[in-house]
Amino acid sequence: MKKTTLLRNLILDPEILVIPVVHDPLCAKIAEQAGIRAIFSAGYANSAAYLGKPDVSLMTLSEMVDCASRIVDAVTIPVFADGDTGHGNVTNVIRTVELYEKAGVAGIFIEDQVFPKRCGHMEEKQVIPAREMVAKVRAAVDAKKDPDLVIMARTDAIAVHGIDEAIHRANLYHDAGADLMFVEAPRSIDQMRRICSEVEGPTFANNLPGGKSPFLTARELQDIGYAVVADATSCTYVIAKAVGELFAELARTGSSAAFNDRMTLFDEFNRLVGLPEIREKERYYSSFCR
Repeated sequence: MKKTTLLRNLILDPEILVIPVVHDPLCAKIAEQAGIRAIFSAGYANSAAYLGKPDVSLMTLSEMVDCASRIVDAVTIPVFADGDTGHGNVTNVIRTVELYEKAGVAGIFIEDQVFPKRCGHMEEKQVIPAREMVAKVRAAVDAKKDPDLVIMARTDAIAVHGIDEAIHRANLYHDAGADLMFVEAPRSIDQMRRICSEVEGPTFANNLPGGKSPFLTARELQDIGYAVVADATSCTYVIAKAVGELFAELARTGSSAAFNDRMTLFDEFNRLVGLPEIREKERYYSSFCR
């Protein structure tokens, strides 16, 4: 089955799809081996991992596609990609979809923030007129070559115009052809219920520790009516805390020995990243040289 078809089926399945954002290809492999069914390549983690910077539109389109491409190559499960604002007008949106589709992602989302965008849980966001976003959604849908490539439309209008406008925009984007609707940063469970009951099509939730939305379990979100939930930042935050503690220990003692029970050690790590399979291929092809 195509990864695009698989992602579409997972979204439409009655069981909510939990789709974590991965920090890099290594984390992608770990997620797949843990049984995660689909993963996200997103701007917040990419900005942190590759620039050491916050999610404020510093990553270019080519950099974002490169990040997604390396994650796609590391796993066999579907990868959802962050298209930000489409990196410009409708012409840029078309190129964004084309490049991501060539990279092998199974889904892409674009949002209605003004460029440069901000993380959806940051203050002082602005949104473009709804009609401009409708045009972007239509351009994205028309640009894809694979009909099963998932196009998600995100609106950040709650923070700017309130919940009524956000729901109105989500329905406009659905009518323009979006497969999945993402109303970012609802402030309460009541707003979440309204989104799931009043927005046409499957809806997407964003779980963010310390963010503006209620932090709920996947089952609770499923009961509200969501089809998908992203665990947006946990992978990045766990890495930041663990590595911070490790380097503090190294700075203090000059040794990481105290962390041995918290590490994946040499042989186990080599298995994780596929060294035995590489060695097996080397032996196979070397046999033709004899």
